Amino acid sequence: MKYVKYLVVLLVVVATSNNVLRAQDHPKLILTQEGVKEIRANLGNLPILDKTLAAIKEEVDAAIQKGIDVPVPKDYSGGYTHETHKRNYRLMQKAGILYQLLNDYRYALYVHEMLKAYAELYPTLPVHPKERSYARGKLFWQCLNDSNWLVYASQAYDCIYDYLSKKERKHLEKNLFKPFADFISIQNPHFFNRIHNHSTWGNVAVGMIALVVDDEDLLERALYGIKDVELNTGTKDNDGGFIIEEGKAAGFYANLDEPFSPDGYYTEGPYYQRYAMYPFLIFAQALQNVKPELKIFEYNDDVLVKSVYALLDLSDQDGDFFPINDGQKGMSYYNTSLVNAVDVAYYYGNKDPRLLDIAQKQGTVVLNDAGLAVAKGLKNGEKQPYVKKSMQLRDGANGEQGGISVLRKDKLELVFKYTAQGLSHGHYDKLSYSFYEDGDEVVQDYGLARFVNIEQKGGGNYLKENKTWAKQTVAHNTLVQDQSSHFGGKYEIGSKNHSEYYLFNSEDPKLQVVSAIEENAYPGTKMHRTMVMIQDKGWQKPIILDVMQVESDKAHQYDMPFYYLGQLMTLNVPYNTEEVLRPMGKDFGYQHIYKEGDAKLTNENLKFSWMANNHFYTLTSLATEKDSLILGRVGATDPEFNLRRDPVLIHRKSEELNTVFASVLESHGTYSPVTELAVNATSNIKNLSKVYDKDGYWAIRIDTVDGRKNVFVFSAVNKATDQNHNISIEGLELKWKGPFALININ
Repeated sequence: MKYVKYLVVLLVVVATSNNVLRAQDHPKLILTQEGVKEIRANLGNLPILDKTLAAIKEEVDAAIQKGIDVPVPKDYSGGYTHETHKRNYRLMQKAGILYQLLNDYRYALYVHEMLKAYAELYPTLPVHPKERSYARGKLFWQCLNDSNWLVYASQAYDCIYDYLSKKERKHLEKNLFKPFADFISIQNPHFFNRIHNHSTWGNVAVGMIALVVDDEDLLERALYGIKDVELNTGTKDNDGGFIIEEGKAAGFYANLDEPFSPDGYYTEGPYYQRYAMYPFLIFAQALQNVKPELKIFEYNDDVLVKSVYALLDLSDQDGDFFPINDGQKGMSYYNTSLVNAVDVAYYYGNKDPRLLDIAQKQGTVVLNDAGLAVAKGLKNGEKQPYVKKSMQLRDGANGEQGGISVLRKDKLELVFKYTAQGLSHGHYDKLSYSFYEDGDEVVQDYGLARFVNIEQKGGGNYLKENKTWAKQTVAHNTLVQDQSSHFGGKYEIGSKNHSEYYLFNSEDPKLQVVSAIEENAYPGTKMHRTMVMIQDKGWQKPIILDVMQVESDKAHQYDMPFYYLGQLMTLNVPYNTEEVLRPMGKDFGYQHIYKEGDAKLTNENLKFSWMANNHFYTLTSLATEKDSLILGRVGATDPEFNLRRDPVLIHRKSEELNTVFASVLESHGTYSPVTELAVNATSNIKNLSKVYDKDGYWAIRIDTVDGRKNVFVFSAVNKATDQNHNISIEGLELKWKGPFALININ
């Protein structure tokens, strides 16, 4: 149905006269009455706020001229009806803000007419015709998107609440808002009553409308979940998660308690943390304004504000989030969710001037009290640089379920993942890593297999290859045993286990170490991976030492994939190429890798060099004559071309009981396509060797072309920082204090 409103002077006059007589109790959720007054008083004086307001006004004015369209739902993500309803809720929220800040009743009328159209449509709707979701919505194909709509529409309703008559409000609440809230909660308990970012949106949607209409029962439901409802206990849903068991915690508080660690890390990873942060923080603002006695920003030791810093620190040099678990590459802190998050963290935190640096890069603010504070801080020149440092974030509600670390130095970033499963969006990639330079991927994590909101590709939803490829262990830079994924690729097992933190130390920026253990991915097998960022004289850039110790109770085949991005330059062993490309296996992701070539290795180091982004890189690895190398490429068993054709090296060890994978990754040169000159295009490593491995100690020696000899020593059984150690290597007695050291033996 289509509604085009022509505003007449009489209508505006009547609306103005009516509102003069009413008590102004709203807005009270995100915008406050005091905030509206202050923003109005500062219009024209705060450049970033004025710029934001002008952009929103231009967008909404164009929409008003075009008219209102509220179509009958029928499409997946990316389709016309889906995108129209999505655009509508965003426009309503923006128009509500404009009404408050500009005191122009055209915007209130626009919101009211839009809501009336939905109040007419909604009672007529069955569940959405698309059947893919475990919880189908009405306006959208899943309850998640319906919840998005209600979160935004509640803000719009709050902004025009006092503009409407009591009768008009009663109509909207009876025919739209209350039935809407009941549908996504009472009628969909398997969506509403669980721990997941979907449920967070549902909880917040119900909570936001509850605060607007002062409904304590709805608010209780939002905060603590549905009570006295028979749940389908333990049943797996189509999204890969689990319906929360009866009697367990649910609601907004439960979704604050379970997924967040004490450091603010969200167990699903930064891509979904970014998505969940909007409802978490928008509802927190509303609670702070309407129910300040809850002290929501102090809850769990200020975890909401901490979570914003965690997200910022889990982005690369350019602000793109590391694609941990299901994550689309390119998502960044320029997303509107993060604009809101940064402004909220600044306003409700300690007015950290470093956050103003991020806000200035974002180039926009939210139009409320928080955005006003940021705009003032920028205008007053209070900004300080936000410098990302090496850091560790614990996972788990108590911080005892592993974690994730980022080592940083000289524009290099090493991301090491040793977390819990990460709910339904987790991948089977214990002790995996990725590596970046200048904000560009060098050794990649594949991310998700999905073209988000692109209807031509699976309706914009997750593709089947997300399960058959992106989640599988072989799609990551970590150990694969017997061509099977960690935990057999079974969520029920993976969700009960997590890796164990061993140590993290970045006190010396020239010698940074992170180490973690995994004992449950494969029964009877222990993996202990240690990664070291070393800056020593003679290196153009810091190098990465990577040591994976493997202990097992029986012999296995071990594969170590290495997903480099770029063009192969040199390989120091002869290799064969395949004339006919075939998949490497039938399942666990191997069906999606073409074997392009192979090589037999020797007892000499394996050296592989490539070029990416006009930089040269070399991987130097320990090898034996029993090892082999496979050159592969993603894209097999993919008839619809859903996967990127990315290259991979796989270092394979067959029939090994206990073994070690050890390598050094160098960034060592550049190429200019303008001057056509290559500088430092070859590796500076002469030899890599394992010189000690017993009694819980190991040592790796690195000899360089220019004559330096360093040994990195490590205690895998005693990590006490005050413990003295000594071992003998090649007639030399090496002594050190603490769990590790880099010792020059020249």
